[in-house]
Amino acid sequence: MTSRPEPIEPEPGQESVWDYPRPPRLEPVDQRLRVFFGGELIAETTDGWRVLETSHPPNYYFPPADVHFDFLRRIDDRRTVCEWKGRAHYYDIAVDGSVSRQAAWGYDSPTDAFSELAGAVAFYAGRLDEAYVGDALVSPQPGGFYGGWVTPDVVGPFKGEPGSRGW
Repeated sequence: MTSRPEPIEPEPGQESVWDYPRPPRLEPVDQRLRVFFGGELIAETTDGWRVLETSHPPNYYFPPADVHFDFLRRIDDRRTVCEWKGRAHYYDIAVDGSVSRQAAWGYDSPTDAFSELAGAVAFYAGRLDEAYVGDALVSPQPGGFYGGWVTPDVVGPFKGEPGSRGW
């Protein structure tokens, strides 16, 4: 088992992912969230949520009314289970012949603690052209497995970096 790393000390206006809770917490986001793929705006909201979990940059969720589902294709044969949120399904994003595989996910019937996420969609930043929290361009959570969004206001180290498996 890998020991817990030394957290980076946040500067004013920043958060440390090591101050996030476990089990994770769901909270509303009042900043504008946007995602783009293939030159198209796929989703935009000022009514999103973020999930905060120790060692992970936040996952951001868009309410279904703010997602352009005409660009999403639900994948029926790909499912995973989150111990906190429940059973997830996935989406490909398709725009004018360009496809980003398994670029988004959601929950039809999340657990009670995350019931607000029913029908909402989260996106992997690394499988998009661009994602934004406010005006900040997002970087994907390291490693490709997790879907957290790294912005200048959050510091790690982050789960997914080399050597982080046992955190």
